[in-house]
Amino acid sequence: MAELISLNVGLPTDVDWNGRVVHTGAWKAPVDGPRMVRHLNVDGDGQGDLGGHGGENRAVLVYQLESYRHWNAEFGRDDLAPGHFGENFTVDGLPDDEVCIGDRYRIGTAEFEVTQPRVTCYRVGMRVGVPSMAALLVSHRRPGFYLRVLTVGEVCAGQDVEKIASGPEGVTVAEIDALLYLPDHPRDSLERALRVPALSPGWRTSLQSLAAQGDGSAGNTGLTAAASAPPPAWPGFRPLRVTSVRDESSEVRSLTLADPDGGRLPTWAPGQSITVRLHPDAEGAAVLRNYSLSNPPGAGSYRIGVKREPLGRGSGFLHTGVRVGDLVDVAAPRGTFALALAEDPHGPPVLLVSAGVGITPVLSMLHALVEARSTRKVWWLHGARDGGADAFAAECHELIGRLPGGRSHVFYSRPAATDRVGVDYTGTGRISADAVEALGPPKDAEAYLCGPVDFMTTLTAALTAYGLAPERVHSETFGATAGLTPGIAAGPAVSPHPPAGQPGQGPDVGFARSGLTVPWGPAYASLLDFAEACDVPVRWSCRTGVCHNCETAVVAGSVRYDPEPLEPAARGNVLICCSTPDGELILDL
Repeated sequence: MAELISLNVGLPTDVDWNGRVVHTGAWKAPVDGPRMVRHLNVDGDGQGDLGGHGGENRAVLVYQLESYRHWNAEFGRDDLAPGHFGENFTVDGLPDDEVCIGDRYRIGTAEFEVTQPRVTCYRVGMRVGVPSMAALLVSHRRPGFYLRVLTVGEVCAGQDVEKIASGPEGVTVAEIDALLYLPDHPRDSLERALRVPALSPGWRTSLQSLAAQGDGSAGNTGLTAAASAPPPAWPGFRPLRVTSVRDESSEVRSLTLADPDGGRLPTWAPGQSITVRLHPDAEGAAVLRNYSLSNPPGAGSYRIGVKREPLGRGSGFLHTGVRVGDLVDVAAPRGTFALALAEDPHGPPVLLVSAGVGITPVLSMLHALVEARSTRKVWWLHGARDGGADAFAAECHELIGRLPGGRSHVFYSRPAATDRVGVDYTGTGRISADAVEALGPPKDAEAYLCGPVDFMTTLTAALTAYGLAPERVHSETFGATAGLTPGIAAGPAVSPHPPAGQPGQGPDVGFARSGLTVPWGPAYASLLDFAEACDVPVRWSCRTGVCHNCETAVVAGSVRYDPEPLEPAARGNVLICCSTPDGELILDL
C-alpha cells in the first residue's frame, strides 16, 4: 500500500527571478502533525496564480518519492527533498504510469479523485534550479498529478494511501500527459480519455480540440489556438499591385491589391489579416503594419481599410504616398480570428460587434455569410463617431439586407446634424452593456468583436455577463495582442522599443504588430527574451518548448531551436521561448 511520506504547504510569496518578481506558491515545506484538507487546498497552503493553478480540480498536487530519487540521480544531486517540486503530498508509491485519471483514494478521513497531470509551468524550474524542468517532467514521463477533494478531512504524514475505486478506461497519468504534450495523438486514445468523467474541464477542452483536429495535422490545437490557423499561402513577402484607392470615410481609405501578373490571389478565412512592408523613406528602415481584409474571401484580390493616424508613418504613407499601379510588399493572410462558417447554413446565430475601422474584418465576414447564402441569425452592432466617420456604411447595410436573418444596430456617439436617425444610425451613444441588454441578441451566438482595445475589453465582459459563453466570444486587435506572463505583476504600459544598450550586430528581427524592427544581439538566449527586452507583448508559461503558449506566426524568415521543442509548432509558426533567428526574421507580434 502507498504511504503519505510528507505533507507540504506554503503560502504565496514574492521571489526574485531574472530581474523580475514572481508571485508564487511553489515554495512548499513539510509540516508536522495533521492538517485539514478542504475543497480548494490544504490548510496553510495557497497558490499564487489562480489562473494556472488551484481550483477544485487542482486542489492537491501529488509527487512521488521514487521520482525524487530519479531526479537526484539524473542531476547528480542529493538535495532534492519533499516540497521541492511544489507538491502537497509526497508519496511512496502511486507512480504516474500506474495511477489513472478517476482513481479514488482515502488518506486519513479525507477522500480524493485524480483529475489531471501537473500543469507545465516555468516555476517548477525556478524552485528546482533547472530551467528546463517543465520539459523534463514530460519527456521523462514523471509529471505528478492533481487531486480533487471529494470528502473534506484531516490527513497526516505517515498515513496509508488506500485506493477505494479505479477510474474507468484505465488512462494513466503518464499516458494522458504524453497524449497532450508529445507528438502523435491517436484518436482511439483521445476518445478513451474523453470518456473519463473525472477528467478536469481544462484537459477535456484540450483533448477535444485535438480530437477535432484530426490525424496527421501539423501543430497542436490542444495547446494553442495558434495551431488552428491554416499555414500561409506563401512564405515571406511578395509584391502586389495597387489596383484601386478609395476614400471610405473622412479617416479611412481602402486599397485593393492584386497579383501583378493577373492571377487570382489565394483565398483566406473571413477575419484574417495581412502584413504589409512599406518604405516611407527611401533611406529609412522599412515599416511593418497589419491590416484586416475586408472584401469577399474568394474575390481573388485583397482589400484593406487604413485609418490615417495623426503621427502614423505607415498609415500616412498609404494615404498620401501610394497610388494605383504601385507595388507593395505583402505577406500572406494569417490569423486565428476568423468566422467559423457552419456546414449547415441554418447553424448557430452570429453576433458581429465593431467600432470604427474595426469594421474591416467584420465586413469580410458579412461577405462570406452572403456568399454562403446563410439563413443563420446574424446580428451586427457597430459604433462610429458620426456619418462622416462611418466607413463602408452603405456596403455593410446592403449586405445585411441580403441576409434573411440579418439585423443591424448602428450607434453614433456624436451624430452630425445631417445624420438621419432610423436611416443612417439607430441609436446615440456607444455600444455598452446596457445597450446589449436592451437589444437582447441571441445568447447562443458566436460573437466576433473588433475595435479599440478598451472597446473590446468592455464588450467582452458585457457579452459574457449577458450570458454568452466565454469560449464563444472572439476578438481581434490591430496592434499587439495582450500578453500572458503568469505570476508576474503587470507593470505600466510601455510602447515597444529597441533593447537597452548598444545595438546588436545580428540579423534584423521585426515585430509586425508592434511596428518595431531591431538587430538581434547575442546577449539573448531566445526570441522570447529578446521580445521581452523590447517590451513587445508576449505569451508564455513553460519557457522550455512544452506548453506552446508562445507559439507565434512567422511573417518571414526562419529560426533555430535550442532545445528542440517536444512537439513542433504548426507549419508557419514557431515557439519563441526556445528559438533564435536564422537570418532576418519577422514575427507576427
